Amino acid sequence: MVASSIVPEEAEHFGRLASDWWDPTGRSAMLHKLNPVRLKYVRDQIDQHWQVDECSRTPLAGKRALDVGCGAGLLAEPLARLGARVTGIDASPEVIAVARDHAARHGLEIDYRAGDVQELQGRFDLITAMEVVEHVAEPAAFVAALAKRLARDGLIVMSTPNATAMSKLLMITVAEGVGKIPRGTHEFERFIAPDRLKMMLADAGLKCLDVEGIAWSPTHGLHLSEDVRLNYLISAVAA
Repeated sequence: MVASSIVPEEAEHFGRLASDWWDPTGRSAMLHKLNPVRLKYVRDQIDQHWQVDECSRTPLAGKRALDVGCGAGLLAEPLARLGARVTGIDASPEVIAVARDHAARHGLEIDYRAGDVQELQGRFDLITAMEVVEHVAEPAAFVAALAKRLARDGLIVMSTPNATAMSKLLMITVAEGVGKIPRGTHEFERFIAPDRLKMMLADAGLKCLDVEGIAWSPTHGLHLSEDVRLNYLISAVAA
């Protein structure tokens, strides 16, 4: 296993985006559009895994959640509002500073930490890692580190771009080319196909429960779909 999952250049890149992370029209605008889609999937997986009433406002009450690569808290804050005791960890100290300030101003108690998931201790009922695995030093070691932090009967949810010509065209050539995503955010060689990620999960002692695509269309924008060619979400539990 590598000593750290952090790629310094990646942490620096996202650190430079920290100042306007919470601006829905700023440089992280695409994350604001993506967040409701992935939150819907996370909520669906929570309801199914723990047999929770889908109308409950706090389905994570009494549970610990870990958001890895949390950025400034776009997902961590909703998880806290769903009742979880949330820990958020990110490689960038700059975005963690913004996350702490934003949570405090909104009355949310979230344990934000700047560092590497491999340095964490403890177990978590829910672990999320959204758009992270394609930015780490060694994806398989990163997935194994997530598995070590998963509590018995816990749930892991991840998302990442697929390694397809479509994802390269739309996410890098088009989105980064016109400034919808900050230039240099992605490297196509780091994109991971679902079957490859499933193998990493299996090697880490996890069982894949579900894979669902995140697609885009002019009429629906970003939305959950059976089409995984652009981006996808995946959920897993201990095997």
